Amino acid sequence: MISDNLIEIASFSSPLEAHIAKASLEAAEIPVFIADEHTINMYWLYSNAIGGVRVLVPNEYAVEAKELISNDFSDDLEEVNEDICPKCGSKNIIAYTVGKKPAFLVFILLGFPLFFYKHGIKCNDCGKVSIK
Repeated sequence: MISDNLIEIASFSSPLEAHIAKASLEAAEIPVFIADEHTINMYWLYSNAIGGVRVLVPNEYAVEAKELISNDFSDDLEEVNEDICPKCGSKNIIAYTVGKKPAFLVFILLGFPLFFYKHGIKCNDCGKVSIK
């Protein structure tokens, strides 16, 4: 039973998004409840029809909770790329999958994979491919 003194501060189309919001609010020591989570898990097509997964807080925390949920903290994150090219030392690298095309072709031709592909990095400056 949901109490009468709870107010909806946000609604999300998936339970995962609602739990991320709940974790943010709980970190600020705001009591929070999630409604309709299990309904959306079972019947995900009903999400828009019933208003999504609702995040509820007590009335006295509503203003603070709405402000916290509306904040965008993405500027506070630092991009960390510790991978460098072993050949030239460049940080201009991308994720690369070694052996993906041949594995896919063998799978298409035979119907089962004979070998597996591996994840690695590729340097955009010198072209060196390294397996992690």
